[in-house]
Amino acid sequence: MHLQPFLLRISIAALPLLCLLTIGEAAHCQKTAAPDPAAPTRFSVVVEGPPAGKAPDVILIPGLASSRDVYASEAKLLVPSYRLHLLQIAGFAGEAAGPNASGPILGPVVEQLHQYIVINHLEHVPVIGHSMGGLLALMLADAHPGDASKLLIVDALPFYGLVFNPAATVEMLRPQAQAMHDGMIAMPAEQFAAGQPAFSARLAASPEGQKAVTTAALASDRTVFANAMLEDLGTDLRPRLAGIKTPATVLYSYTAAQGAQSEVAALYTSSYAGMPNVQFTRIDNSMHFIMYDQPAAFHSAVLSFLGKPGH
Repeated sequence: MHLQPFLLRISIAALPLLCLLTIGEAAHCQKTAAPDPAAPTRFSVVVEGPPAGKAPDVILIPGLASSRDVYASEAKLLVPSYRLHLLQIAGFAGEAAGPNASGPILGPVVEQLHQYIVINHLEHVPVIGHSMGGLLALMLADAHPGDASKLLIVDALPFYGLVFNPAATVEMLRPQAQAMHDGMIAMPAEQFAAGQPAFSARLAASPEGQKAVTTAALASDRTVFANAMLEDLGTDLRPRLAGIKTPATVLYSYTAAQGAQSEVAALYTSSYAGMPNVQFTRIDNSMHFIMYDQPAAFHSAVLSFLGKPGH
């Protein structure tokens, strides 16, 4: 298996830097800010779709340095039948850092998402998460089993260190992860900006997607970006997977440059081996941003995951 292109494509240094598109408001649908007093500080929420109680709710979480608008095209297709809660992490893609400016990020985000679900009576809601958003979805299901009815984990692993070494541990990778973090913080702005298009090209084949990925990365707070990346690389959920009973679908991308399909599949299936209720769906001819590279296949997978409204 030719792993090097694959490792570069989803390396932590180039984790989902996601996108800045515009989520259009569908006809006859409402668009509101997160209701008080549930307004969180670790992330913001935009709600699109029919009024509360008139359609099934769905939570969508973007990834590292990502705007909620990575789901823009998909949201337009879903809002006639679903009420969407589109998150964006504070400090990413132009949003103010708030309390994410220092200290832990992932755990507090999960706890505030739990509070948001409880206050807004969204218990047992489907959750879709891309990359780091997928990790957050897994963390939510682990910490608060009743919150999510099912998970769609889009191109994410329970421990990203596995792309470097199948035998990797958090301790083994800690020096490398810290060096990556420190290098990102210290990098001059011009150098950081100059490098983003090359990273984006490893994450999305679509020119529009590459541009959006780059734009979102450059609009992100560098400290929040680097700290979240470090936390992501230092989080290994594999020991906890056996206790996560929430049904999950892992949607993963594949290109011929990665090597044999069976070996790529093995990376995902072995990573989630301890999880009791998980299935896998491969999307061919796509890089990390499946929603950009294969939007029709992504939409089909989302519909299959959600099922018919009300069911």
